[in-house]
Amino acid sequence: MFIIYDLVFLIFTLVYFPCYLLRGKLNSGFLRRLGFLPARLNLDRPIWIHAVSVGEAIAIKRLLSQLRQSYPCKKLVISTVTATGNKIAQGLVKDGDFLTYLPLDFSFIVKRVLKRINPCMFIIAETEIWPNLIICLDKLQVPVITVNGRISDSSYGGYRLIKFFIRPILRMVKQFCVQSDLDALRLESLGVDKQRIQVTGNVKFDINLDPIAQINVLNYRAKLWLGQLDKLLVCGSTHPGEEELIFASYQELLLIFPKLKLLIAPRHPERSKEISRLAADSGFMPVLISSISCPTCINRPVFILDTIGELLNYYSAADIVFVGGSMMKRGGHNILEPASLKKPVIFGPYMFNFRDISELFLANQAALVAGDSQELTDKVKEILNSSLLAKGLVERAYEIIIKNRGATDKNIQIIKQLS
Repeated sequence: MFIIYDLVFLIFTLVYFPCYLLRGKLNSGFLRRLGFLPARLNLDRPIWIHAVSVGEAIAIKRLLSQLRQSYPCKKLVISTVTATGNKIAQGLVKDGDFLTYLPLDFSFIVKRVLKRINPCMFIIAETEIWPNLIICLDKLQVPVITVNGRISDSSYGGYRLIKFFIRPILRMVKQFCVQSDLDALRLESLGVDKQRIQVTGNVKFDINLDPIAQINVLNYRAKLWLGQLDKLLVCGSTHPGEEELIFASYQELLLIFPKLKLLIAPRHPERSKEISRLAADSGFMPVLISSISCPTCINRPVFILDTIGELLNYYSAADIVFVGGSMMKRGGHNILEPASLKKPVIFGPYMFNFRDISELFLANQAALVAGDSQELTDKVKEILNSSLLAKGLVERAYEIIIKNRGATDKNIQIIKQLS
């Protein structure tokens, strides 16, 4: 079986590696992915938690806290795949923990890494299937647990095509804690025993609800040169094709709301130069947050967040938030973050990665949808022209979060039963 999966992964690597190089993703973490770990590594059978990227790393914050309370003598290993996810995870590690990258799924690499780390438990945030890794963990009798599991439309379609190969791997996972009944049904159809699936809800609802100090909010607004009468539209986690629509909308909005400011936070900060060019082509002056200075007489500025880990701070400074990855067919991003900060939220029609959450928001009139630049203009105008509408969106969204909390506690109870 190792030979089959090694061959499949080798073909995938050969095809994908040129893209990896072209996107500039060959960083220092790649050596970790090849299995090169620090010479001195004394972890004493840690709990290993894997969070592929930014969203998963943010989502497991409370889970990590509860794991530390439940297993005070255990060290934690946290792994990611992406550099941005690794950057976020740096803020989650404590003394004695080990932050790394997930090894490439070749059997000889995985075996070497597992021998060095020697985990007592492997927890996967959401649902990533790495065949060789799961097989090796199963042979070592290390329980594999999925928390916040989700089977997306695209993943489900792909898994169904290779059901014969994927079914024995899925059956090696000791427990799936999934977000919804649909995720449970999809796993069952792929051959997972019903007894190994529990619907525990979405841990992203367990987001920190402690308000950001007002002085910090004022400081972030001051950093953007905002006055008392200025309004701020933050467009977070944007993808290629969305910025042009946002700039077209902003041009129209400025004619009606000259004191409206715009901040764009691309999902991938390395696109900041590209977005700066788009802003300039649209008649705006791009201002990178990393190089922002004292207020100057810049005409028509557009702020671009080119750093990692600060999006929540700028959400807190916003008056309206648009969550990107949703006007293009990317599946959307986490709308709970701005909603938890009591900001009116707009997103596009393509929220299939957050289907349950977005449908819940829309069913309860807790968010607005904009499918193109004109609709974005109209929705922003509605909110700016009606404090009652803004207040209602905020209150209903916050109520949804409160009612759906508790998935992390359920996951912890299951983990404790299996450990």
